[in-house]
Amino acid sequence: MTCGVPHIDLPPLPGIAGLLAGYPQTAEPLNHLAETLLRGPSPLSPAQRETIAAYVSRRNECTFCAETHGAVARRLGTPDPDPLMDALLAIADRVRTDGRSVTAGDVDLARAAGADDRIIHDTVLIAAAFSMFNRYVDGLGTLTPADPADYDRHAHVLAEKGYLR
Repeated sequence: MTCGVPHIDLPPLPGIAGLLAGYPQTAEPLNHLAETLLRGPSPLSPAQRETIAAYVSRRNECTFCAETHGAVARRLGTPDPDPLMDALLAIADRVRTDGRSVTAGDVDLARAAGADDRIIHDTVLIAAAFSMFNRYVDGLGTLTPADPADYDRHAHVLAEKGYLR
């Protein structure tokens, strides 16, 4: 069961799935972006990147994205809290609110916890992209499943096959 009625005519699929099916011309680049960010080469593990995506989505109150990427992170082995993830999530939260709010002190904390330029770059890009994805999904009032099992099923596919299908 899903909650809500989309603001535009979409296939009866939840969240971004309905948008991607309804607008295939944007589906390909958006799927490639998600695949690159969450599965492409990076010093961050896919679980760490999914955790950043889920965190940003939760803070943006995008239920579909937060539940989906949280479930994917759990399937991939959610990283234990540590100083590096704490510092990266703090940067991601600042980017989510206003990218200009990231400070040299935030970056210094991340570096002290083991982040290099690529890790900081990837964190900022994931946070920025997921803020866009969250606004896309919620701005068009897409369907949001109420049953947690729906997210687990979707997460299984994403964890096993990635974002290009």
